[in-house]
Amino acid sequence: MTENQRGAFLMMGAMAAFTFNDTLVKAVGEALPLSQILVLRGAMAGLLIYGLARYQGSLRFRLERRDWGLVALRCVSEAGATFLFLTALMRMPIANITAVLQMLPLTVTLGAALLFQEVVGWRRMLAILVGFCGMLLIVRPGPDGFDVASFYALGAVACVTLRDLSTRRMSAHVPSMTVTLMASLSVLVFGLAYALFQDWAPVSPGQFGMLAGAACFILFGYLCSVMTMRVGDVAVVSPFRYTGLLWALVLGWLVFGDWPDSLTLMGGALVVAAGVFTLYRERQQVRR
Repeated sequence: MTENQRGAFLMMGAMAAFTFNDTLVKAVGEALPLSQILVLRGAMAGLLIYGLARYQGSLRFRLERRDWGLVALRCVSEAGATFLFLTALMRMPIANITAVLQMLPLTVTLGAALLFQEVVGWRRMLAILVGFCGMLLIVRPGPDGFDVASFYALGAVACVTLRDLSTRRMSAHVPSMTVTLMASLSVLVFGLAYALFQDWAPVSPGQFGMLAGAACFILFGYLCSVMTMRVGDVAVVSPFRYTGLLWALVLGWLVFGDWPDSLTLMGGALVVAAGVFTLYRERQQVRR
């Protein structure tokens, strides 16, 4: 197996793990408040990440002030993205929210062009426009198709875009495990603060098991995504992130009985096609 083939399998594994996490959280969210889910899952995921980081010896907290500022910005955007995404997840089919999130490569490219003056040619700008048209088919702004869940989904995209852009500006020597642990703790702290406004419910063994499984899937997805960046050509491997949409379609149908309508599927196809083309053009630019 070549390095790129291994990278592709690892990327597909990461997307599958994250989608299984979303499915478990959506299932348990029918009985437990969001703050309780954030705290319980966040505590377990934080312990797993901390244990792995200590085992690897990859934690380091002596960072420059600029990097700490970027880490803080990333933590705030991570907490906001988690809250908005999970709120949307509880209110709309998992395939729909996953399709909206496929906008991320496009929004990050656009954000880098606007904020960092990175050069983006007309072809990629056209792909971004096509992707936004696909997104409109999914959320359908209008009195009949647009609801508050769509606002949450688009807010999650904005927060994740800010998170990724702040990550890109960090120094190369900032350990990824340190950033991941801080982000996990920020979500946990947000969940504790949010719990002041919600009443918690008793947790059954089955619900606790689902939350523990979600925490394990988060860790597995993170490990796969990190290993993906180390074994293959990023430009070749990155398009396989869109397999997460396939997992969301299958799991949404099997677990919740949801299947997107034709307009949503068409919009998702446009977003994926635009994202793949954008990644392809970025690879061409790097080669030049």
